[in-house]
Amino acid sequence: MNTSWRDAWRLLRIPFSLFLMPIFWFALSAAPEVSPWKALAVFLILHVLVYPASNGYNSYYDRDEGSIGGLKHPPKVTQTLYWLVLAFDFLAVAFSLLLSWLFAGMVLAYLLVSKAYSYQGIRLKKYPILSTVVVVVFQGAFTFVMVQVGIGTAEDILTSRNNLLLALVSSLFLCGSYPLTQVYQHQEDARRGDQTLSLKLGLWGTFLFAACSLLLATAVLLYTYWLRQELLHGFIFLLGTGPVLLVFSQWLLKVRQNPSAANFENTMRMNKVSSLCMSFSFGLMLLWQLWKT
Repeated sequence: MNTSWRDAWRLLRIPFSLFLMPIFWFALSAAPEVSPWKALAVFLILHVLVYPASNGYNSYYDRDEGSIGGLKHPPKVTQTLYWLVLAFDFLAVAFSLLLSWLFAGMVLAYLLVSKAYSYQGIRLKKYPILSTVVVVVFQGAFTFVMVQVGIGTAEDILTSRNNLLLALVSSLFLCGSYPLTQVYQHQEDARRGDQTLSLKLGLWGTFLFAACSLLLATAVLLYTYWLRQELLHGFIFLLGTGPVLLVFSQWLLKVRQNPSAANFENTMRMNKVSSLCMSFSFGLMLLWQLWKT
């Protein structure tokens, strides 16, 4: 494989896509029935094709010189990346059609919105509020429902109040975590003219906004579990995500002592701990659901 292709593959950042796993496991844990084969297919389509295609397209237009999610030293962007992204887009939609037309349509919508986020002619990324709303809706609630559509969840379950509340929770969690992923890129974003929410909020404002959003998400989640008579799920979540609170608090103290602690390494550490803990919690709930049935 020549350098151009190797660099293009790196910019897809497939391992980084695994940070979005919690939404997948969350959606499965809320579904009354789960087909293992359909769940595996949805997982591969999203995490191996859809998310990497979005990552690659974002890199193609951003042409970052500093660290980005999953890559501390990103390689130079070439035209090869663009064609690789289009190939991943095509495969994602084609494989999605094997599950359902609706799922394929949702996958296509996600891909188009992700491109509008980065494409220079539209570049939603330039608008702090709009870009945040787009990200938290499409990577949160929209993806939550998309996963359930992919595994064949019945329409009455999809549109039930409790299920939609959980979809809302997924967006609230994204609303808290998304600005945190931007704290180390303030200079890079400002150089490109991208007014991200984190840049607008400032360093301390970002951490405060994240804490409030995550607290609200947890409160709505526990309330919904109470409505669903799934108090055990609430206990599992609180226990499983305890390390996230610890790491977040430690990071906050470090930043208070030295603002330079809001760097790439600490951001990636927060992402990893949060993703793993939440995936573990929702995965445990899913196993409990399967065991009961």
